Amino acid sequence: MRTMKKKIVMVLEKTDTGFSAYAVDYPIYTTGRTVAELLDNAFEAVSLYFENEEVKAERENIKFEIDFKQFFKYYRVINSKFLAERIGMNPALLSQYVQGRKKPSDSQRDKILMGIHQIGQELSGINLIQK
Repeated sequence: MRTMKKKIVMVLEKTDTGFSAYAVDYPIYTTGRTVAELLDNAFEAVSLYFENEEVKAERENIKFEIDFKQFFKYYRVINSKFLAERIGMNPALLSQYVQGRKKPSDSQRDKILMGIHQIGQELSGINLIQK
């Protein structure tokens, strides 16, 4: 069995019962009650899809995408005003992206994503204690 070399892009969406994801270039669909469950189910769905081709998928082969509005709706803990100030962007402009009134350029999208990743890295390095 050979290892998969390509990336499978899956679009993540919030639903009334949890989350769903579909592959952009393949007929692969899955759901989950939580994001963690969805990620596991997506890996299983991709693995099953390529099983007959004797191709082994790894978790690194799956790339998830989510639109701005859905991201900020689900991750409400990330305040768009805070993020805008953090990355040096006008908060009103980021708000327009989040609400779908404007579409960010590739460079703006990358700047926003870099800010989100930086916050995530910071949070992952913190331990909570109780005094």
